[in-house]
Amino acid sequence: MVTRTKTVFNVKDLPNIKAKLFSWATNKSPLAWYDTNDYPYHTGTYDAILAVETSNEYFMSSKDLSKHIGIDWLFGFFSYEFSDNWEAISPAKQRTISVPTLQFFCPEKVWLLKGDFLTALYVNQADAKKDFDKISQALPIVLGPSARIDLTPRISKSEYLRHATLLQKHILRGDIYEVNYCMEWFAEAVSVNPPQLFNSLNAIAKTPFAAYLTIENIHLLCASPERFLQRMGSTIISQPIKGTSARHKNEVLDMAAAKLLKSDPKERAENIMITDLVRNDLSRIAKKGTVMVSEQCAVYPFAQVHQMISTITAQCEKSASSLEIIDACFPMGSMTGAPKQRAMELIDKYEASQRGLYSGAVGYFTPNGDFDFNVVIRSLIYDTEKNYLSTHVGSAITAASKVEKEYEECQLKAAAIKRVLANTHKTPLKYGTKV
Repeated sequence: MVTRTKTVFNVKDLPNIKAKLFSWATNKSPLAWYDTNDYPYHTGTYDAILAVETSNEYFMSSKDLSKHIGIDWLFGFFSYEFSDNWEAISPAKQRTISVPTLQFFCPEKVWLLKGDFLTALYVNQADAKKDFDKISQALPIVLGPSARIDLTPRISKSEYLRHATLLQKHILRGDIYEVNYCMEWFAEAVSVNPPQLFNSLNAIAKTPFAAYLTIENIHLLCASPERFLQRMGSTIISQPIKGTSARHKNEVLDMAAAKLLKSDPKERAENIMITDLVRNDLSRIAKKGTVMVSEQCAVYPFAQVHQMISTITAQCEKSASSLEIIDACFPMGSMTGAPKQRAMELIDKYEASQRGLYSGAVGYFTPNGDFDFNVVIRSLIYDTEKNYLSTHVGSAITAASKVEKEYEECQLKAAAIKRVLANTHKTPLKYGTKV
């Protein structure tokens, strides 16, 4: 295990210190930033985490990564196509933004924010006190107007409806029960300021698994509400999302929308189906009889939408490999369908391009091998070499789906990102009450 120097600073005004910390880091690479946005129902260990710079090469294969898990902090991502390593699918479509199937780095500097305490974990005798003074003097990134960017859909509405209908026929034939069908929106030859754009997106979405990741030419601006997988010792937690409805400013209407989502037969069926898939995935690595659904079809309020979330837990052997646990559950059921293998084959057949980072996972491994990863949704991905900006949205297709409504759900999910790019910011709503 790598030795790090630990320095603890007492801080006040959490939003201000987070803004300064992020601003100080934005000229560094690689950079990984995770923000819970003070979400009241978040069960993570920290309010925010920052990791920057590395003296090592990147770990870009399962073999190299597995050798370093449990030695020191590791930050990075698994792309959606990481699953090809064990699902034996050969993607046939183009990849509009080229990323490896996985990429992680061991940072020189780690900052952990929890309540009034900001902890620096440094290697190579770097001076945390000197950096803290610079952080304290940093100016937060100002949310200001930028050039309007219009996104172009990779497929037309008519193509979406045609493919969704064909997927529904597969369901009716019994090939699958459910599939998550996604579409890309993109802009070419555009110049953006990734940190500023992330701050704008995060200010609107305020999700508990927000992430900003910069590795070489790729910038991920992620406003994810969903946890893929967390390990704390021998406990594994997954929290798939299936079910979405809009929020309302009127509290009575807002609560009515949440209760309507919670009781919606179609949405509940989708959620329960994916919950069962996750239970099956976890059973591959769990101790017998330990896979439990601790919460089924709860409706959580976010700044823009209500989401239906289930929580599944399992117990594994303490000696179990963290990478084997992730392998057993990847890619996440909420972004594939059931049964997973056939759903992924149909996704590759009908979607217009590979997903890459979208519906992959971003997160970190701790020095003891624990981990926490989100699901990369509600995100923008920017390639500084190509000046290419991309986002994806999707929804679950079932036998009961009305494909027009599924298309509308995709537009609802893309709304926050489009508002950011159009410079028409909408004030986020208070988080409200879980149902």
